[in-house]
Amino acid sequence: MAQDGSCPPFLRVTKQYLPHLARLCLISTFLEDGIRMWFQWNEQKDYIEATWGCGYFLATCFVLLNLTGQLGGCVLILSRHFVQYACFGLFGIIALQTVAYSILWDIKFLMRNLALGGGLLLLLAESRSEGKSMFAGVPSMGESSPKQYMQLGGRVLLVLMFMTLLHFDPSFFSILQNMVGTALIILVAIGFKTKLAALTLVIWLLAINIYFNAFWAVPAYKPMHDFLKYDFFQTTSVIGGLLLVVALGPGGVSMDEKKKEW
Repeated sequence: MAQDGSCPPFLRVTKQYLPHLARLCLISTFLEDGIRMWFQWNEQKDYIEATWGCGYFLATCFVLLNLTGQLGGCVLILSRHFVQYACFGLFGIIALQTVAYSILWDIKFLMRNLALGGGLLLLLAESRSEGKSMFAGVPSMGESSPKQYMQLGGRVLLVLMFMTLLHFDPSFFSILQNMVGTALIILVAIGFKTKLAALTLVIWLLAINIYFNAFWAVPAYKPMHDFLKYDFFQTTSVIGGLLLVVALGPGGVSMDEKKKEW
């Protein structure tokens, strides 16, 4: 297989470790949220019961499903057992929370949830092997296989996170950040110089996450602590998705792959 010219040399050395780090980052928001469901059991149950008027039993089922679904999915993904089923379960958790917490009507949080789904889609693509596939029985389509389209869909959804970080003000720094950020997310979306662009976005997003979402600097009793903590781990999960792009490449439906045919 031809070497990817867009891959920095040190990535070839760390290639065997990156997928593990990527999976750990990717599941971090589900792990944190599952643990939070345990420690805030009554608060979460009361919120769902009051918001939806669904009664004690259904509210309890909601919290229990979120707790077991997220923690169980994390364990399966980290142990690399039944990863595809774990991904589908976490997709369901994202959809359930999007409705239950009215995220559907908040465009910023909706885009971030979709970006999180993009990371799961990349993990689902990574988990597919040649011998065992959830698409068993589907005729082989070469570079247009379902895995390649999962990678394309995952890349496109991941960049939605960065669209929520664009600032529309006239300052020089904001304009520069928007221009550079937009260029990088376009490169990742179309799959051109993908690994280098994705790695740059990882570094950029990591810096933004640590600077703006420093929940550890806010007292635990303040509401802002939980908000920043949620934002921090969700952003870390998107970083995990980008690390999968860095480790595995853009897939067949990309300009990097098409360049090999020219």
